Amino acid sequence: MQQHAVTNFSFLVFLMPRSLAPLLLLPLLLVPAAALAAPATEAEMNLYTRIAAVNVCIARGAGVPFDKAVGIAGETIAQLIQGQHDGVISQVGAKPLSIDDLRKGSINSAVLGAAEICPKEVPADVMAKVQDAIKQSPDTKPAVKPATTKPATTK
Repeated sequence: MQQHAVTNFSFLVFLMPRSLAPLLLLPLLLVPAAALAAPATEAEMNLYTRIAAVNVCIARGAGVPFDKAVGIAGETIAQLIQGQHDGVISQVGAKPLSIDDLRKGSINSAVLGAAEICPKEVPADVMAKVQDAIKQSPDTKPAVKPATTKPATTK
């Protein structure tokens, strides 16, 4: 009787691929065409900058060297922009940026954000460069917008 069970099992394994083939192909037919990714908006870029800056601050607090902390935060944001927005940032234009350009910009954003959020975790020489860059660009907005704004008080 055991021999019969093995024979039946072998028979089912033989038939299974043929009977399941149409079912296995069905998901491939139902997959929608890839939609074009929307460019990263200013609000999304502010969020990504804040995330990168907070990551730098956390890493520095845990003893990670500044260059490594900034590199990891920058790479994370660059990969996010590449993956979610096909490398397009609305503030920059409609042309996708290369991964190298995304890395450079993301690292700069992480440094500027960390200088604002946790200046004690940023090396003095880097803070000096950040301050010089801010002085040379009087029209620049803060790298990271505050999480909450206090309402104006009138008396």
